[in-house]
Amino acid sequence: MDLHQLRCFLAVADELHFGRAARRLNMLPSALGRHIRLLEESLGTRLLLRTTRNVALSPEGTALLQDAQALVARADEIARRIRERGRKRARTLRLGAIDTAAAGLVPMLLHDVRRARPEAAIELLEDKTIRLLPRLLSGRLDLALVRPAEHHDRRLEFEMLFEETAVVAVPTSHPLASRRRLVIKALVDQPLIVPDRRSRPHSHDLTMKLFAQAGLQPTIAQVAEEKQTIVNLVAAHIGLAIVPRWASRLAVAGVRFIALDIRNAPELHILPLAAAWLRGSHDPLREDVLATLRSNLSRYAAQA
Repeated sequence: MDLHQLRCFLAVADELHFGRAARRLNMLPSALGRHIRLLEESLGTRLLLRTTRNVALSPEGTALLQDAQALVARADEIARRIRERGRKRARTLRLGAIDTAAAGLVPMLLHDVRRARPEAAIELLEDKTIRLLPRLLSGRLDLALVRPAEHHDRRLEFEMLFEETAVVAVPTSHPLASRRRLVIKALVDQPLIVPDRRSRPHSHDLTMKLFAQAGLQPTIAQVAEEKQTIVNLVAAHIGLAIVPRWASRLAVAGVRFIALDIRNAPELHILPLAAAWLRGSHDPLREDVLATLRSNLSRYAAQA
């Protein structure tokens, strides 16, 4: 039996809902369903009884449940012990970060960490939250700076840090480029470039909610995945974009970043940033980095 398939089965058995289980595992429901079918095929029996509204364990699924829990727990314990032994000998922290955190927070954090721990080495991986969290679970990362998911995986620990400010990326020759601040109403009928929601739900939803709060409809000209691509599309006059403030550190000629005035909807000015790590794991270097992060948090947040 495949351990990943067993994890999928356990998540569905716990939630009794494919959608909630998929969100918990950061998977698409279709991919989760495929893993369940493969497990059932390998065992030659139906484990879950599905209807249009409900999911229930079959008698065979109920019989498998306790053994699967014990098997997965044993595998996790073996992996944890091996990782602990390796980490005791290592002085390297494998740090993951979303793109704007890598551009804004990480340089300040590493500067402070190296002053306190000059012998420590930091390996940095920049990627999206949906790709960083599985690396934490597999032990390929020790710490990650991510957008916290609405439904947290219980195997991970999350610590909220602060919220990044949103700004508007505008071509320098655009009529709005001379403004010091922009309100959402000024962006009506302006072509907008928005992130793909599957990979960047926080940034995508922020744009949609800001317009909805103002009772307006955005004009979507282009969907793109990478922040660097979005800013380059702004420079090419494809449209404007609402981006995190630290995206302004992505060096692209021909783009100006203007403060976004959303005093009428302050509760939507939310681009949360959190630190995440594997629950129950122990890593002295990670704890030192987290201590540095916490002690300087107000200074870091002031620049977000």
